[in-house]
Amino acid sequence: SQASTLLPSLFQHIDEGRCLTVLHIGSALPETVEFFSRYRCKLLFFDLFGDLPELIPAAAAATELQQRLSELMPIPAGARIDLCLFWDLFNFLGRDAIAALLDILRPHLHRDSLGHGFAVHSLKAPQSGKVYGIKELDQISLRPRPAALPGYSPYNQGQLERLLDCFRISRSVLLAESRLELLLAANLRH
Repeated sequence: SQASTLLPSLFQHIDEGRCLTVLHIGSALPETVEFFSRYRCKLLFFDLFGDLPELIPAAAAATELQQRLSELMPIPAGARIDLCLFWDLFNFLGRDAIAALLDILRPHLHRDSLGHGFAVHSLKAPQSGKVYGIKELDQISLRPRPAALPGYSPYNQGQLERLLDCFRISRSVLLAESRLELLLAANLRH
């Protein structure tokens, strides 16, 4: 596991009487499911990492990417997402795929939606090779990936800020191996 100073901020203002909707991009690790069993919530697990080869083609049209992501992430109509756990997904998606992902998420976000993810400080940072989950409020669980993922082309904080048009990076923490942990806040234009 790895200590996290930003993860507790996701839960800081949660109204325990309200049901949360959590979008988790990645495997449904047992410790993550156990952690969220403490809260009234709906968990939406979408493991896009196995589908990366379909999401990273250079010539794919934006509409094709959005259609494929919609199929891979069947978010229920009317769902309002409170927490988005992106982990290191953005390090594997091209600009068009990130735009398509955000187009799908935007109607489900609200002004208090928060997100969490990882970027890099240096573009030379190696691929993490980890599957992420939540062990405790301030502990991220890490498991090795069986193999390196295709399409690793990370973004630094400045690049990611320009790409994530419906989120702003509210805090970041520098980690080992030139990685960044990010706390995201909804940045919706009405």
